[in-house]
Amino acid sequence: MQIDLPSGPPAESGAASAPGSQPQLRKTMGFWDVLLFNIATVLGPRWIAAAGHNGPSSISLWVIAAVFFFVPGALVINELSSRFPQEGGLYAWSREAFGPFHGFIAGWTYWIYTVFYFPGLLLASASMSAYVLGSRGVALAENRGFLLTVSMALLLAAVLLNIVGLNVGKWLQNAGGVGTYVPLLMLAAIAALVWFHHGSVTHFTFADMLPRWNWNTVNFWSQIAFAFTGLELVSAMSEEVRDPRRTLPRAVFGAGAMIAFMYIAGTFAVLALLPSGNVDPQSGVFQAITIGSDALRLGFLGILAAVLVTAGNAGGVGSTVAGIARVPFVVGIDRYLPAAFGKIHPRWKTPYVSILVQAVLSGAILLVSQINETTRGAYQMLVDAAIILYFIPFLYMFAAVIKLFWRKDRRENPHAVLVPGGRIGVWICGGLGFLIVLIGIVVSLIPPGDAASKFGFELKLLIGTAASILLGLILYWRGARTKQTVS
Repeated sequence: MQIDLPSGPPAESGAASAPGSQPQLRKTMGFWDVLLFNIATVLGPRWIAAAGHNGPSSISLWVIAAVFFFVPGALVINELSSRFPQEGGLYAWSREAFGPFHGFIAGWTYWIYTVFYFPGLLLASASMSAYVLGSRGVALAENRGFLLTVSMALLLAAVLLNIVGLNVGKWLQNAGGVGTYVPLLMLAAIAALVWFHHGSVTHFTFADMLPRWNWNTVNFWSQIAFAFTGLELVSAMSEEVRDPRRTLPRAVFGAGAMIAFMYIAGTFAVLALLPSGNVDPQSGVFQAITIGSDALRLGFLGILAAVLVTAGNAGGVGSTVAGIARVPFVVGIDRYLPAAFGKIHPRWKTPYVSILVQAVLSGAILLVSQINETTRGAYQMLVDAAIILYFIPFLYMFAAVIKLFWRKDRRENPHAVLVPGGRIGVWICGGLGFLIVLIGIVVSLIPPGDAASKFGFELKLLIGTAASILLGLILYWRGARTKQTVS
């Protein structure tokens, strides 16, 4: 089905307009579904592992990111999603503020980042799943054949369940939220017991926990901010949420508090059980759980945690597939992308073409990323490319909340959940978020210290991100010409 939308500037009252509205989409998600969706989407054991690998200074970086990025971001997301609750999220907000072209760029980069993000997430998930075998799985966590096989299986499961629909697929996301949070609670409990009986292997001091400038680790800083993103994702599915104006803000704040606490507690736990130099940046959480549970003579806990987090990671893939697939669906309806992106499945009422294209491209990038790279080097390149592309729409989002402050619907909309503090509050939240995102993009371009070839790493990173943006521009110009011809 295709719907013609006006190509000019959006109407003055954004609250009333819903250009991408699709009555066929089913409202299947309640408060707990959205809260668990947010946890599955945002909270990642691999970011705790990366923080542990970086050392005790990660503790202060988590606090800084939570205060100066996560909280402002949550406030901005709550305002924009309550003022403009139509399907599309970041794409719709950017279009409202800056017009169709900038809306397309925000929507395109927000979608295309997934073809780099999914392979990185899948590799990390496969590496963690190896610990289902306990200490025998350590070697498998670095085995390329095992990692690729499990990655493809997880991607296939997430895609199939989300094509069937959120009434089925949401249970994968719910399992993902529980399966991610519970193992990290187990990690914290195991670390506390080992610390009490045997002490911590890392000596924590205030000085050691302060941020440190180091060219070898500055690349990691962007991952801290990236680890706190994802709360906006469910806004792209707002027309499938029951009472979205009330449900979304409550779920954002609830999940946000739980996530921030766990990132900090989890990093303390990993460093209490392992020295930072020994922490694998992908599966370090399960290294720590395995070592801690063996020290307590409760080895089955490590296996149980790995089983749970495998389900959790599948939910993380599933929630991201579900949310971001809605963006090209809406952009497709605007006819800037090929018309097929705007189609929904006649039986399951899901944007199945968007989901399938996303999966095929992700699988291809996963295979290509392995060429002439170690598994760790390929993983890091995928992470950096994903961060750069993903942060571009966030620049638009934080700028949009400032520009849209002057719209009269902000004052007149009784359902809007506004950033507190009026104009000053909006400028603080929007400005802080914009600055941190911009810094994140810059430091992601700096090769990590353990890159095999810094020039090769940089070249592949720049070519991959530039080509992704260029492809989007070509599709936009093609779509714009088509719309002019039709009109």
